[in-house]
Amino acid sequence: MNGSRRENFLVFGKPVLEEAEIEEVVDTLRSGWLGTGPKTTRFENAFKEYKNASHAVAVNSCTAALHLSLLVAGIGPGDEVITTAMTFCATINAIIYVGATPVLVDIDSVTCNLDPEQVVARMTERTRAIVPVHFGGYPCDMERLEQIAHQYGLILIEDCAHAIETEYYGRKAGTIGAFGCFSFYVTKNLTTGEGGMVLTRRPEDAERVRTLALHGLSQDAWKRFGNEGFKPYQVIDLGYKYNMTDIQAALGIHQLRRIERNWQRRRQIWSIYQEGFASCPVGRPADPPSGIRHGYHLYALQWDEQRIGMSRVEFLHAMRMRNIGTSVHYQSIPCHPYYQDRFGWSPEEYPVAARMSGTTVSLPMSAGLSDQDVWDVIGAVRQIIAEASAC
Repeated sequence: MNGSRRENFLVFGKPVLEEAEIEEVVDTLRSGWLGTGPKTTRFENAFKEYKNASHAVAVNSCTAALHLSLLVAGIGPGDEVITTAMTFCATINAIIYVGATPVLVDIDSVTCNLDPEQVVARMTERTRAIVPVHFGGYPCDMERLEQIAHQYGLILIEDCAHAIETEYYGRKAGTIGAFGCFSFYVTKNLTTGEGGMVLTRRPEDAERVRTLALHGLSQDAWKRFGNEGFKPYQVIDLGYKYNMTDIQAALGIHQLRRIERNWQRRRQIWSIYQEGFASCPVGRPADPPSGIRHGYHLYALQWDEQRIGMSRVEFLHAMRMRNIGTSVHYQSIPCHPYYQDRFGWSPEEYPVAARMSGTTVSLPMSAGLSDQDVWDVIGAVRQIIAEASAC
């Protein structure tokens, strides 16, 4: 356990890339087919199989996945969509993109997921959908949310940006709602650099997502320059430029093949962290109960400024001085000026999210961390706390 400065900077969320990805990308470059093509289809099929899903459509981000899912679900102006106050801005922005009004609810202090009972309390006659976010890889209470959705005729759209490997009592995250939206950003458990995926139950929903993701062009428009000769296409809807490329998919194909091995390593790192911080005056994330499969995407401590005698900002700086990258997940949505100005939200209206967002500190969590890296992080945190407490 070493609390001194590391020789090399430990990148927060550094992806694990191996020769298989590199060779697949090179093969893609040599093939000359760089855009949406056969490797994107391979990745879609592999991801669909991994999730035991009915249909999968690859897109260029989770933001795009959320936007398209809301559109295909028929959400639009005049509608309200309930989601969590503790998420990345993309969740809220996608709701705004379709002209709907986001309605926030506060979170559970243990899981950091939205509180289902507050969902019921915030519903109106205009409520059309719920967007639960599986925070850090810990699944939301999907049984209760399903009950609410069924009772009131609402659409469930799962934000699974943190939840590729997550399962809720045997059911895979992203397959419980009508739509499941995934992120393959560089820091995620599976990365394509940038990228996302939409899972759907109904073939007609998948078909429309695919059409909207590529300018609203008729199906298989990407084949129009193939070796079978030019194929005419038609614009059949107002679409977007949200498609995934074969270069991205080349990474995803092999990332997915190692997803379970990497998940085992992340779980091991999580356990080491839990033990390593057991005696520290910080809040540790909740371990999942039996039947819940945590995605182990984030490992976030709750920093106690009063007990430690050091602010969170000072702690983040001290970690940086020891060459260790950290992050914050997240500032609650009502903390941001844009949403305050547009919707009149204030952090005080969502006290649990405000408290958690003011104290959360995310530590490095990647399958690529060595045991030495993990103990460097633990040693640095312990040393910083000890030095602050001694002042």
